[in-house]
Amino acid sequence: MVFLFVNIQIFKFYGEVVNQDVNQFYVMNASISVVCYKSKTLANGENPLMIQISKDGKRKYQSLGLSVNQKFWDFSKNRPKFNCPNGEYIQQIILNKITELQKQILILGADSLDFTLNGLLNGKNQKIKEKKVGEYFHELINQFEIAGNVGNKKVYAETLNSIKSFSKGNMNFIFSDIDLEWLIRYEKWMRKKGNKETSISLRFRTLRSAYNKAIDSKSATKINYPFNDFKISKFDVTTNKRAISKNEILLIKSVDLINEIESVQFSRDIFIFSYLCGGINFTDIANLTSNNIIDNRVQYIRQKTGKTISLQISSDAKQIISRYNHEIENRGYLFPILDKRVHKTAQQKQNRIHKILGKTGNGLKKIAELCEIKTNLTTYVARHSFATVLKNSGVNIALICEALGHSDLSTTQIYLDSFESEQINEAMKHLL
Repeated sequence: MVFLFVNIQIFKFYGEVVNQDVNQFYVMNASISVVCYKSKTLANGENPLMIQISKDGKRKYQSLGLSVNQKFWDFSKNRPKFNCPNGEYIQQIILNKITELQKQILILGADSLDFTLNGLLNGKNQKIKEKKVGEYFHELINQFEIAGNVGNKKVYAETLNSIKSFSKGNMNFIFSDIDLEWLIRYEKWMRKKGNKETSISLRFRTLRSAYNKAIDSKSATKINYPFNDFKISKFDVTTNKRAISKNEILLIKSVDLINEIESVQFSRDIFIFSYLCGGINFTDIANLTSNNIIDNRVQYIRQKTGKTISLQISSDAKQIISRYNHEIENRGYLFPILDKRVHKTAQQKQNRIHKILGKTGNGLKKIAELCEIKTNLTTYVARHSFATVLKNSGVNIALICEALGHSDLSTTQIYLDSFESEQINEAMKHLL
C-alpha cells in the first residue's frame, strides 16, 4: 500500500517550527502524520485521508472522515490543489486534528503520564502518575516481607540502600529520571567503591526488575526507559571453577575427624549429603523434614526455583540422616539447623540458616586443610561436583547439561526433570 502525506508544519515539544517540508509531527516519543491511501478508492471515486500515529515501533490509524479525488490532490506538495472543492476546509480539519493530538501528548508528558495509541485516538488514556523510586522500593520490600520472601527482601533493601548512598540521601526522583547517563554514573560510583562485577550486576538487575514492576503496576512510564541501551549482560559474572574430583570427594568422605569438634564433622556430613542428593543446596537441606523422605526417595521443592525435585536416596545418605535422628520429632527437621520450636518466622529461619552456613563454611575450610585440597571448599562446591563427576563418568551430557557453565544452575535441574526416574537413578550410581 502506498501512502501520501499531507504537507504541514512540524513542531517540536517547545513549539518551534523546525521543518516545513517534512510530513511528520514529532512530539516527545511519538510522530503524527496524515496519510492518503492512494491505492484505495472509495465508492465515490475518492481516496480516504487517515491520521497515523507511531510510538514505540507501533502504528495506529484513525479516519479523518475526509476523502479527496486524486485529480484535486497535489502529490508534489502533498496538499489539496487550489481548485480542490473545500480544499481550505480539508486543510483546516487536518491541522485541527493534529493540534488536538499534539496537545494531548504534551500534557501527558508534562505531567509524567504515559499514553497508549488506542487511548490517544479514542480519548481513553489511562493516566499514570509516577511514584518516587524510594517509595516504590519500600512498597516492594514490604510485599516481600508479608509473603515471607526474605531473600528478595534483603536484595531489594540492599539495592535501595546502595541507590540512596549514591544519590547522597536524595530519593526525591522518579523512575523516568533514571536515564542512560544516570546508570553510567551509578556504575562508575560502584566501581570506585570497590564493588565486584557480580555485585554490580545484581544491583542493576534488581533496579531493572523494580523499574519493570513499576511500569506493570502503572507506577512508572516507559518514557526514557534506559535498559534498552544499558546492557546488564556486559558484566562478567562468571566464577572460578568450583568443582572437585571424585577422588577428592572420597578423600573428604574418609578423612579421620575423630579429633575435630562436632561442627567440623557436621560440615562433612552436609557436604557429602548435598553431593549424594543431586547437589541440594544448604537452604533446601535445612528445610528437609521426615515428610520429604518418601518411598526411598528424597522429594522436595527447591526454595529458589519452586521446582519439585525427586531423587533416589543412597544408603550413604541414609546413614548421614540417621546420625541426627535424636530430637528430630521435637525440632521437626532432619538436620539440627532449624528448630520449629524456636525458628517460626521466615526472618528467624533466614538468620539461623545464615549463621549455621557460616559455621559450616569454617568447618569445610578445616576439612580442605586436612585433605590438602586447594579448592575453596564450600557447600556450593558439592553442587558443582555432583554435575561434573557425572559428566566425567560418561553420563549423558543432556542429563546434567553444562552445569558449571550456567550462571543459574536451575537450568540444569530443568534438564534433570525431563528424564525418567530410572535414568536418573542409574546416573547417580556413578557418584561414589
